[in-house]
Amino acid sequence: MTRAGDEAAAQAAPPDLAAWRDRERRRLRAARRAVDAPQRELLDRGIASGLERLDAIRRAACIAVYWPLPGEPDLRPWYERLAERGVALALPVVVERDSPVEFRRWLHGTALSRDTLNIPAPVDAALARPDIIVAPCLGFDAAGYRLGNGGGYYDRTLAAIESRPPVVGVGYNRAALPTIHPQDYDVPMDAIVTEDTVIDRAHRAGP
Repeated sequence: MTRAGDEAAAQAAPPDLAAWRDRERRRLRAARRAVDAPQRELLDRGIASGLERLDAIRRAACIAVYWPLPGEPDLRPWYERLAERGVALALPVVVERDSPVEFRRWLHGTALSRDTLNIPAPVDAALARPDIIVAPCLGFDAAGYRLGNGGGYYDRTLAAIESRPPVVGVGYNRAALPTIHPQDYDVPMDAIVTEDTVIDRAHRAGP
């Protein structure tokens, strides 16, 4: 992390951190909605290209991906390419509210059901043990911390996994924050990929 990043991370958290995060979530969602469809498609292709630069992605036999909610990077064309070259895919399934998610095998192109949060998911498929997890970021900082939608599902899941695999957060450049003011329950990502940058915390950041 840069000196500026160190200084930002050291900033005192706002007195009401939950309210600050809620305001940031609203601002970041509005920024995502401002991206038109042609530009979004271009940005998503850039993210997919950046993911392919990660050694952990290239080595993985099973990758946990995500079904995009409105405004999130839509990487489904990349999922299709992964499946074509024989990579197994998994999707997160929320079985019970406020509990860790399960990762279940997903054959690209097959029909999905709805999980507890009404998100498309392979609810009845076999459990998967992914080699790497790709997670969407509503916001992120240079230290690798992710600001999600507020449910805490990824943090709970990562804290519960024994020998957890590398986790890659994906988001747009406009989602970058000086710091999310991480707390003890926040789990940093191993890498962050945007449309034109790969921040690999195991190696140096690349353009």
